[in-house]
Amino acid sequence: MPKNFKEELLFTAVMAGLMVLVMAGYNIALADGFSHHFIREVLTGYPLALLVAAICDLGIIGPGVKYIFFHFIINDYMKKKQIRIALTISVMMVAGMVTLMSLFGMVVTQNFGGNALLTYLHTWIFNLFMALPLQLVIVGPIARKILGTVQKHSAPAENVEAESIKD
Repeated sequence: MPKNFKEELLFTAVMAGLMVLVMAGYNIALADGFSHHFIREVLTGYPLALLVAAICDLGIIGPGVKYIFFHFIINDYMKKKQIRIALTISVMMVAGMVTLMSLFGMVVTQNFGGNALLTYLHTWIFNLFMALPLQLVIVGPIARKILGTVQKHSAPAENVEAESIKD
């Protein structure tokens, strides 16, 4: 888990960066297949989608999920192992992000079909089926590993700084 804002930004950059890239490719492949424009379409839409995802993650979904989790869900069983907390928050984050990013994707592509609500539900379900395993099995572990490595390397430097302050 990130311990400060700098680590939160790193974690979000890795998490959102990878999730947006894969999910953009997934959605474009579902809509258009793997045409010769596939990579260009993914890379063209990536910057805006990443910006929206980062804003949603840091400003809306992340704070909301953490509030709900730490005020209403966490219990002594979860506190025994950090991974239980991480996985529960991950599942909640995926549900929230899929909810907002599916709407974003529909708006950007102007994909409202005959019935906007049914199109949204279809999009949401297909994105959830892809995003949840992607997050839990691939992207989440990668992001946690990178964050753990950064925390491990910054911990000795913090200890040296703390000891020099004491002297």
